[in-house]
Formats: sequence, C-alpha cells, structure tokens
Amino acid sequence: MSPTPLLVLDVVGLTPRLLDHMPHLKSLGQSGSRAALGTVLPAVTCAAQSTFLTGTTPAEHGIVGNGWYFRELGDVLLWRQHNGLVAGDKLWDAARRAHPGYTVANICWWYAMGADTDITITPRPVYYADGRKEPDCYTRPPDLHDELTEKLGTFPLFHFWGPGADIVSSRWIADATRHIISTRHPDLALCYLPHLDYDLQRFGPDAPRSHRAAAELDATIAPLLDDAKAEGRTVVALSEYGITRVDRPVDINRALRRAGLLEVHTQDGMEYLDPMASRAFAVADHQIAHIYVRRPEDLEVTRQALADLPGIEQLLDDEGKKANHLDHPRSGELVAVAEPDAWFTYYYWLDDARAPDFAQLVEIHRKPGYDPVELFMDPLDPYVKVKAAKALARKKLGMRYRMAVVPLDASPIRGSHGRLPLSDDDGPLIISSTPHAFPDRIAATAVKSLLLDLAGLG
Repeated sequence: MSPTPLLVLDVVGLTPRLLDHMPHLKSLGQSGSRAALGTVLPAVTCAAQSTFLTGTTPAEHGIVGNGWYFRELGDVLLWRQHNGLVAGDKLWDAARRAHPGYTVANICWWYAMGADTDITITPRPVYYADGRKEPDCYTRPPDLHDELTEKLGTFPLFHFWGPGADIVSSRWIADATRHIISTRHPDLALCYLPHLDYDLQRFGPDAPRSHRAAAELDATIAPLLDDAKAEGRTVVALSEYGITRVDRPVDINRALRRAGLLEVHTQDGMEYLDPMASRAFAVADHQIAHIYVRRPEDLEVTRQALADLPGIEQLLDDEGKKANHLDHPRSGELVAVAEPDAWFTYYYWLDDARAPDFAQLVEIHRKPGYDPVELFMDPLDPYVKVKAAKALARKKLGMRYRMAVVPLDASPIRGSHGRLPLSDDDGPLIISSTPHAFPDRIAATAVKSLLLDLAGLG
C-alpha cells in the first residue's frame, strides 16, 4: 500500500494571533485540525527544525542554535549547511524503513546539503574569486538548478535576507515547491516559507505592516493548498516559534569586554573578536546567548559580570541547561535567556569608529552572532540610498562592490524570539488538513512521529 503523500509547510513565525489575518490557512485548520505546538530552547530555526525532523531535543541532535563556537576551530560559525551536523535518525530514514523507496523533497529547510533526500533546493550564493557574491541556490539533482532558474528566475537571495527581504523569496520557494510536486511527485515535500520573519522583526507582531505580511503570505500559500487538495496530498503547516514585541537590545559582549573577559585583536584600525584569547564571550542568537568560558575558574567572575546586566532573565548553568534539554558539548558554559522585551546583540566593540567593516554589511557568515539589524538600511546616513545605488551599479558591471548600508544602532528592532513563549497565543502552532489528527497540544519532539502517522507509516 502506498503512503499518503504529505506537504509540510514551515510557516516561520506563525502564531494564533496572526492566523486571523490568513484566511486560507485558518480555513484549513477549521476543516482539519489545529493545535498549539511546543517549541524548544532556543526557539530558533535550526534548533526547531532539527527537533521536528529527528524527534529529539538539542541535547541529543546537537543543534544548539543557528550557530555556535566551534571549539575545535577556534571560530564562531552561524548558518552552516551540512546535514552531518545534525545527529540522530531523520524523518526520511524512519519512513524508508517502513516503506523502502519513500521519496523526499527538501525545499529550503535548513541543513539541507548532504542530507539523504531525493530532491534538495537550498539558498547558496555564488562566491566569485574576486570577492563578489551573487544570488543563487544549490540543488540535487544538479540539473534541477537550470530547470528552476529557467522557469522561475534566479533564486532571489537578496529578497531572502537583508534590507530587501520581502514576499518575493517566499513566492519563489512556493512556486518551486509547486513545480517539484507536479513534476516529481515526492511522497514528502518540505517547504520553508520565511516571509513573516521580516516585518515582524522590523516592526513587531502587532504592527499593521506585519498583519499585511501575514495576508501576503497566505495568498502565496493558497495555490499550494489548492494543488495539494487536487492531488489528495495531506497538508501540515507548522511554525518554529512566535515572534514577540521587543524594544531593548542587550549588549552582552560589551559587558563582558568591560569586565576584562572578552578580547579583541586589531587590523587596519578595526577590532575583531578574538574568541581563542577571550576568557569569556557570547554568541548572541536572538533572545538566547551561549556564553563560552575558557577556564572553569572564570565561571564565577563571568556570572558576576552579567548578574546585573538589564535584560537578562536567566543564566543557565549545567543544571539549568540539563533542565532545558540544552546540555550538549556545543553549548556555552552558561546560556543567557533574555527578558520577554529584550534581545541580544553581537556587538563587542566600544567605539563605532573601531567596528569591523563587515558590521555594516549583510554578512551572516562573518559576524560572530546574529544581527537582525541587517533588515534595515541606516536611517542616520543621508547618502545610504546613493551608496546602495553605486554598489548596485558596480555589481551590474561585474565589479567588486560593498553594500555598506546596515546601521550600527540596534534600537529599531521591534520583534524577536528564542526564549520559550509566555502563552500559546504567542507561540507556534500546527495545522493539518486531516480532521482529528492530533490533540490540543503537541510537543516539538512529537512532530516526526505525527508526520509518519499521517503518511500511514507509523
């Protein structure tokens, strides 16, 4: 007997409050099933998705954030892409044991590269030898790249993240998913839709522009839902976290530096974090920060340096990490959890004139922490649009360029996530086109087994 085909939509940032602005998804839940979905600490993309796909916690699968300090390399790395970083039995492994030949398409879920899926599409810029970065994606099989590019255009990387991030990227991903389903008919199609991540962080979850973003994304999803219904494909829509309002950036690394614990080195007048020399430093990740302490004897002084820092709600030690299923060797010796209206910057310099040049760029792989300010153009720079236009002109001529438009002021951010939600209204949820598919609340670790059940493979 063939398994029931599934379409799993990761609708980033979806909450019950936003569902009221998304009539197609809301209707799907009313005719099918809807439940609150427990998340994990940290409630961020890479950790949550890895939990959904393995059925285990960050303490087991090892994805303790969107990045961490790789002690063996002496470097902070975020947004790696190799699936080998994720430990444990994946959803597709379990499905193939129950049904040999089970086919899976991963359209932009994270840690896609190197995964044992049949079809893979993931953002992957072209990094030219002269330093230019151009939009593109990675696909398996390889010939799918040109097929998608011819049909949909180049993957819109600069609409996927940065000041230009908008509905264009989610629309491309949805259209690619429709194409894969209609031409390849995978048993499982995983589709990542990031649009709500943008305006909710820029303006907060209650802003009119965020409500419009929810309606935009719902309209983009509607054809996918129609295709799935016509094919008899079960739909599951879920979210990794809810984005809540914040207005307090917390400069955790600056506090550690002022305490004499964080070290920098200087090149060409710019300061760079020196994690190997630092006694303690933090990898900021939204409302969570992993604090790496080089020597056990510095744990207490690190704790004292942060004890009175406004915006920190908890400092998890070994016992706290274990209680929150975050006790993995990749985690920091301490883990800071922000207060509900606060979030952590990665900033470590004390004088903006000494900031590294990448601080004003969209540079997710060079910054030693997450930087949501990359969603903005610098409002204090009257020439910022002129600079952007000149950089774009150089790019079109095939010349090297620097799009140095990101502000060094973190105060505009109005939405964040990462800590556990205070209520189900502000937390993630799960929807299925199948009636009575699950109870009123399910854990993130139960998603894998739930999907196997809906596929008829449980």
